[in-house]
Amino acid sequence: MINTIIKILSFLIAIAIAIGFYYRMDDQIILGDRIIGVAVLASVFILMPIFLYHRWKGKKLKDYTLSEENFKKMRDRKKD
Repeated sequence: MINTIIKILSFLIAIAIAIGFYYRMDDQIILGDRIIGVAVLASVFILMPIFLYHRWKGKKLKDYTLSEENFKKMRDRKKD
């Protein structure tokens, strides 16, 4: 379900950016810039959080942070 939403949103954002560049080439620079800007904002504030939630769901953040325990594991691996 979330995969489908991510694919649809990314497709719509790519279309919006392409339309914005089309309007910029057609001497409607302000409208093109606004369309591109809205598409970029949508990708940052809508698409990226949904994507990050989907990718990090069910994973332990502790495994990916640099803690003293993880430093010890890295040192032990390096010695072997």
